[in-house]
Amino acid sequence: MFGSKFKAKLADPNSSLALIHRLMTEQAFGQRKNYAIAGVLMAIAAGATGLTAYLIGNVINAAYVDKNLQAIIVLAIVTAVLFMVKAIASYMSAVQMARIGNRIVADNQRRMFSSLSQQNLEFFSRHHSVEFLARLSTGASAASQVINLLVTSIGRDLLSLIALVTVMVYQDPVMSLFSFVVVPPAFAILRKMIRRIYAIAKSQFHGTTRIMETMQETVQGVRTVKAFTLEDQMRARLDANIAEFENDSNKWARVALRASPLMEALGGFAVGIALVYGGYRVLETGATPGQFFSYLAAFMLAYEPAKRLARLNIDLNTGLVGVRILYDIIDNPPTEPEHENKPALALTTARVEFKDVNFAYRSGEAVLRGMSFVAEPGKVTALVGPSGGGKSTTLNLVLRFYEMDSGSITIDGQDIANVTRASLRRQISYVGQDVFLFHGTVRDNIAIGRPGATEEEIVAAAKAAHAHEFIKAFPKGYDTPVGERGTQLSGGERQRVAIARALIKDAQIILLDEATASLDSESEQLVQDAMARLCRGRTTLVIAHRLHTITHSDRILVVEGGSIVETGRHDELLRKGGRYAAFYRLQIKEQGPLNEPIPIAG
Repeated sequence: MFGSKFKAKLADPNSSLALIHRLMTEQAFGQRKNYAIAGVLMAIAAGATGLTAYLIGNVINAAYVDKNLQAIIVLAIVTAVLFMVKAIASYMSAVQMARIGNRIVADNQRRMFSSLSQQNLEFFSRHHSVEFLARLSTGASAASQVINLLVTSIGRDLLSLIALVTVMVYQDPVMSLFSFVVVPPAFAILRKMIRRIYAIAKSQFHGTTRIMETMQETVQGVRTVKAFTLEDQMRARLDANIAEFENDSNKWARVALRASPLMEALGGFAVGIALVYGGYRVLETGATPGQFFSYLAAFMLAYEPAKRLARLNIDLNTGLVGVRILYDIIDNPPTEPEHENKPALALTTARVEFKDVNFAYRSGEAVLRGMSFVAEPGKVTALVGPSGGGKSTTLNLVLRFYEMDSGSITIDGQDIANVTRASLRRQISYVGQDVFLFHGTVRDNIAIGRPGATEEEIVAAAKAAHAHEFIKAFPKGYDTPVGERGTQLSGGERQRVAIARALIKDAQIILLDEATASLDSESEQLVQDAMARLCRGRTTLVIAHRLHTITHSDRILVVEGGSIVETGRHDELLRKGGRYAAFYRLQIKEQGPLNEPIPIAG
């Protein structure tokens, strides 16, 4: 009966037993030699603790029964040595356990990040970014905490308890039996707390995540918060999240800390019995006081490890919440596996062709409907049309951020679904409207385009992107920090750094997603010139909100409702008087006289 229940729990991957088994086999086993060293040190400390309790009886007898000063001195020296041995062994085992724990945390952080890096955009769109940070910190450390808790409970607490109980039984078996009557009721009561502890700990994690979400959104969206005077609303939202977390923490404290008064009360009951019985034995049966004090010392020393072992199940279940959080990420099958059993893209002319491509982000809500066109090698192909028509989705599919539902996209005749993502993306440079710069310097962000680029190559790319002038104007030049997401640079400066990053990559296919939509006229002119240099001689797909920026394109595609409704050059489309002409005239009317665009045709 017990065996079948045990096997059933082990078969359930979400059960505490299965998680512990997985932790021990996957993570602790790899550190078995280090854990063995820590175990030996803990055993030495446990043995020293037991011997200390035993020797106290001899010291009492030597002093009060034998009146032997020499024996007292010898026993005092031995006791001091035992304390020293225990201290050294405890310190060394604690350091060893900390080192093992740090290694496990580091390995789990790497595993979790590796798992996340193999997921596609759809996976990330289902979660708030803060959730990953919370899982990375909480989950990675939880595994180490649970394993170390188990090893410490066995190596330190259980061995110490065994050594001390051995002394107790040796000194007085009957009194030891009376002392153990408190164990069954203690475990019966503690067992009832486990489920509630797990539920509260899980709620605490989600509460922490919500607090971090509100904090991150307030910091990253500070301009919007201040522009719309949302300080009070965000403060109220954070206050509510904190209050909820505080309430959960108080619940956890009330439930989890009940173990201490329980053990105190039952322990006091056991001590009372031991004192009465021990006193009776000394006064009425002629037992030596050394036996009584040795037993009492062992009992008192055994109290702390016994209390920790009694709480073990509670602490384990609290820690296993974090372990489940860790494995939720690690166990996600990769949607973008790093090692694909596919050939690399072999680029020749960089001809891009869409053939009857259909795609939907959500079932039943088509975004692209039979999209077909060709982006000729070394030419600029512009996509224009109303928002939501599928323009940005087209670029997302070229980069394989998402997989199309049907149809095909080929580059030089090779279906991009049949080549590795890494080889595909290495041949593409992408510049978007919302430029993302990484934490670091201007130099770092340009060099990301080609790791290992020389200083001369970085400067050349910056000059070609019209970025060198403003970079050199900074006091620190190329060593200027860009701030979080590049907030220490203006919009035009960020765009030019992004173009320099794309230039230094020297890819044959360029994707530009409304790269000048949010810029002023002066910045737009500079960015347009930089983009013209970037696109020269390369196959370029450009999405334009401001139609005057793509009038010199080799081909313009009008995208509406997920399909190509018109195609041709700027002057041809104006003569047709169709959808493109209507869009263009509307913009001329809204924006007034426009600056002469800089050609970005190939």
